[in-house]
Amino acid sequence: MLLPVLAVAFGLALLVWSAEKFVEGAAATSRWLGLSPLLIGMLVIGFGTSAPEMMVSVLAATQGNPGLAVGNAYGSNIANIGLVLGSVALIAPLAVHSSVIRKEMPLLMLFTLVTGLMLLDGMVERWEALCLLLALVVFIVVSIILSRKQSDDALVAEVAETLESKPMSRGKSIMWTLVGLVLLVASSRLLVWGAVEIAVRFGVSDLIIGLTVVAVGTSLPELASSISALRRKEHDMVLGNVVGSNLFNSLAVVGIAGLIAPIETGREVLVRDWSVMTCMTLLMILFAFSWRGRPRRINRLEGGILLALFVAYTGYMVSIVVMSQ
Repeated sequence: MLLPVLAVAFGLALLVWSAEKFVEGAAATSRWLGLSPLLIGMLVIGFGTSAPEMMVSVLAATQGNPGLAVGNAYGSNIANIGLVLGSVALIAPLAVHSSVIRKEMPLLMLFTLVTGLMLLDGMVERWEALCLLLALVVFIVVSIILSRKQSDDALVAEVAETLESKPMSRGKSIMWTLVGLVLLVASSRLLVWGAVEIAVRFGVSDLIIGLTVVAVGTSLPELASSISALRRKEHDMVLGNVVGSNLFNSLAVVGIAGLIAPIETGREVLVRDWSVMTCMTLLMILFAFSWRGRPRRINRLEGGILLALFVAYTGYMVSIVVMSQ
């Protein structure tokens, strides 16, 4: 039992470090290639922080553990909103200025509802997974068009400041992109092996392990980047990371895993996990939007509510494991 636990611990630590280096290298490389700061913020950084979820889910699906794949995606979305956004807003209220992010949030809600429809029959079929990936392609195309029209968005200044704070030469940026990617794959393999072994030893489903240990672990890059952005008072970057990551998890992570092998989710994923994810997504949107002249900010009380929901959900999932013993 010691070896699988060490594999998960070391795998998570290496996953977080390699994800950070991959995102930094990819962002710097994108700048050398002439991509706009807005596009880098929306796609490279926002989606890049979901690289751990994608690697873990792809490996889980190819190794015959689809429950771990979907659990990792939905569990990470819950952790991103509750743990990451809730914790950061509890430290300091988050002002929301970016119109791009406010346009992305309703899209995230729409895609979340669509995935709920897919889960009604307890399966994510290959054709449904393909639809998710096509939706991602459409979103990326629209994002590219938006990046050309909205050069004065609040997110642009924050991304530009982030890139300037960590300058990299062209060679170094390419090197860290490749090194980060290789280590992401290696650490993901180690993490998946350890997580599956622990699930077998405790007699719980790989879905539960994916929704808890693996989901929280793969959300650590978002937490680290959000706290770093908060120190620089880049509030839109914090929310942009969470929204972009959740979009990528819902579309790409589930889509790629489902394309590799149809995912049997079971009714509990829809009733329990998807419902919690949808509720927290709706709350995030309500908190971030302006209502009756209310300033666009997520305050400490609202951050505390999101964090409390995450703690309650995680506590319930842990109780399932304890009761199964």
